[in-house]
Amino acid sequence: MNLNDTDFQLFDVPSTFAQDRASLDARWKELQREAHPDRFAAQGAAAQRVAMQWSVRINEAYQRLKDPVRRASYICELNGAPLNAENNTAMPSAFLMQQMEWREALDDIDSIAELDQLQAEVEAAREGALSSLDSLIDQKGDHPAAAQQVRALMFIERFAQDVENKFDQLGQ
Repeated sequence: MNLNDTDFQLFDVPSTFAQDRASLDARWKELQREAHPDRFAAQGAAAQRVAMQWSVRINEAYQRLKDPVRRASYICELNGAPLNAENNTAMPSAFLMQQMEWREALDDIDSIAELDQLQAEVEAAREGALSSLDSLIDQKGDHPAAAQQVRALMFIERFAQDVENKFDQLGQ
């Protein structure tokens, strides 16, 4: 193992958006066993510190690879198309209009049934965005377009959290 390896190299998986979660989970457990500091107790404190660094590196890679948004962002960055989400919030006008409509709908909702319907719509948009990322990254290799799609997905996921919060409010 090399600390400079990409997450994909570290986990010995292809550098693709599509990943098998069970394989990632199994590889994470295997890597954690190999790098666990207790295995290096007889070699002294320095070896245990190095093992701890490896353990942290493995966990960080696992967190990135198992999360579709973080994985897509990482792939875009590796391929010269960083998100720059803090500075680049430009979105197509149709997407922004959809966001405004959702926000207005969320503000006006006063029943669980209406909220369920909005949540289904948001989940469908999320699934569509994930499918689009699969196509943009793995099939087309269009990382700049994928970076924009990741930024859109981040908006969708934030709004999905707002919907969840509204469920909590209505449930009180």
